[in-house]
Amino acid sequence: MDAIKAARELGKAIQADERYIRYNEAKKANDEDGKLQELISEFSLARQKVGLEMSKSEDAQDKEKLNEANKEMQRLYTLVMQNEHMADFTVAKQAMDKLLQDINAIIGLCCDGEDPDTCEIPTGCSGSCSTCGGCH
Repeated sequence: MDAIKAARELGKAIQADERYIRYNEAKKANDEDGKLQELISEFSLARQKVGLEMSKSEDAQDKEKLNEANKEMQRLYTLVMQNEHMADFTVAKQAMDKLLQDINAIIGLCCDGEDPDTCEIPTGCSGSCSTCGGCH
């Protein structure tokens, strides 16, 4: 089997994986949640207001206006992230990202000459707790 055909087979395997399926279901639920989409739009506008004020020279910035715009942006961000569909999507996306990181790690190891059947996915753990930022 050539590498391109193998990549296509890998793509099929990824699309059959429960993490991919859950990610797509969560993405669809987000897209279909009108209230969430409205909140995201409001957040984007609030972020633009902050950006616009921040783009001014420091002397020209209205600090009170900037502070209020930041508060509104934070309020909207919190509402977006507290939305049930967004919370589900965030968890599903993290699982999907981890799957893709693991796949890329294996491919990278194989390109470095490691045995595809036995190469280990790096965990980022050196084994020494003294240099560790904490287990994940």
